[in-house]
Amino acid sequence: MSRYEREFGTDWDALDKDEATDRAYAIGVAERLGEFNREELEAIYAEMNSAYHKSMVELAYDEGRNEAKEAAETTSVDRDALWADLINGEKTYIDEDDLPTGGRDGLPSALDSSELLDRQSIDSTDAVDKPDFLDR
Repeated sequence: MSRYEREFGTDWDALDKDEATDRAYAIGVAERLGEFNREELEAIYAEMNSAYHKSMVELAYDEGRNEAKEAAETTSVDRDALWADLINGEKTYIDEDDLPTGGRDGLPSALDSSELLDRQSIDSTDAVDKPDFLDR
């Protein structure tokens, strides 16, 4: 019995879109860990009644595969721990090259304040002066 079957089971009658995306994500993770379950993915895909929901299932599956691949490359945990982290846990894996700039809690440097966005001082009369292009 695979990790997916132990965690989710395959004896469902109907799925809503949230359950379907959760299951598709888990199938993607399981596939990266070497457990293939295409029949279940196709059954979930067939259960969705709109193109939008079908595309969400595909995206969740791809996201599961990609996150499992990244996690496997960046950590040295075994497959069971990786499954537990991705399916049950809240851990986020970040590449060291993709760390945000601007300090731990700060905004990225591209979003720093600019003089263009500063408000005029209250005493400023520039807003009511005659425009320069009218002077000859």
